[in-house]
Amino acid sequence: MAETATTATTGTTSTTTVLVRYFAAAAEAAGAEEERLELNSDAATVGTLRDLLVDRYGALMARVVANGSFLVDGVVRRDPETRIGAQVDVLPPFAGG
Repeated sequence: MAETATTATTGTTSTTTVLVRYFAAAAEAAGAEEERLELNSDAATVGTLRDLLVDRYGALMARVVANGSFLVDGVVRRDPETRIGAQVDVLPPFAGG
């Protein structure tokens, strides 16, 4: 079932609730498999989320997001300017074979 973004407006600030799911090393860095985060709707981008996660979880998460990718509503995104939707999966780099 697809997630839908929840948007709330407080005064002049609009926020969006995003389901962030973590996999493998990203889950280890976050200490959880998923969480819901409130982001400023005007600045809800891959880059903003990446910076928030690094600020929140430190060096281990920084290594994950530096080489991994974000799955935004089912599509792999690496461009920091990409707007995020209702669900973002944080994927560590995977070894191929």
